[in-house]
Amino acid sequence: MTAIHVTMWDETGGDGQAPAVFAHNIFTWGSDEAYGFAAQRPLADRHRLLLVDRRGYGRSPDTDRSDFDTDADDMVELLERQDTGAHLVGHGNGGLAAMLAAGRRPDLVRSLTLIQPAAFSAAAGHPVVEAMLERVRGSAGLPDSVTPEQYLRASTEGLGMAMPDPTPQRLRAVATSMRERPVWEATVPLKPLQAAPWPTLVICGTWQDAPEMYRTYAGEPLIACAEAVADAVGARLLRVDGYYPHTQQPAAVNAALRELWGQGMRCGPAQ
Repeated sequence: MTAIHVTMWDETGGDGQAPAVFAHNIFTWGSDEAYGFAAQRPLADRHRLLLVDRRGYGRSPDTDRSDFDTDADDMVELLERQDTGAHLVGHGNGGLAAMLAAGRRPDLVRSLTLIQPAAFSAAAGHPVVEAMLERVRGSAGLPDSVTPEQYLRASTEGLGMAMPDPTPQRLRAVATSMRERPVWEATVPLKPLQAAPWPTLVICGTWQDAPEMYRTYAGEPLIACAEAVADAVGARLLRVDGYYPHTQQPAAVNAALRELWGQGMRCGPAQ
């Protein structure tokens, strides 16, 4: 059994449809209200929701270095324990892990939702993405003297956003994020996702109200990536206001998930 912690929300009374597995981004954990999937809890009325805490986050064990390949393996193991397969939802780095897991075991998947996935190889050659990669690859890296609280402040207030409370759980998540394997090292499996019989949805914020620096350094590359992924796998691209779609626009995102999961139920997992 996998070492990760999984929060389960189930209000179906045992009569629910196929479960849904969620994988979070950096600085957060599965059930987090600030950046995680707390706002998706209403979906538990029809589906058992399984919110993964990736290694080093939430209530999962520590890890020397968070790695998207390990996260994908953990998700595959969780999928294997579901009798009917499961819907997959991933945000950011968790979206990358979800793509890898779905590509490895498409037979266990009912549908795939990617919220601004950090799958930058799909947008290779795009000027905005190339500029971002050149910027991060050319940086000297984080000095050992930088603390998780300093990094959290620089990554939020430093880009014009509010900083969440630096609780021990938040700072642990930030410390893990600081030593994650760079997502640009991943090559995402686009062909298996394109050939899969189940539906895929890509969700992207419009970023029109985001702080300028955050939009420039993060938003524009993520938009380009979302567009490239949707085009490459033949997915529907849903644009919603804001820059954290599932937390800022939960009604729109939850409605889209309900619709998609209905399609996934009709298609069933790949055989």
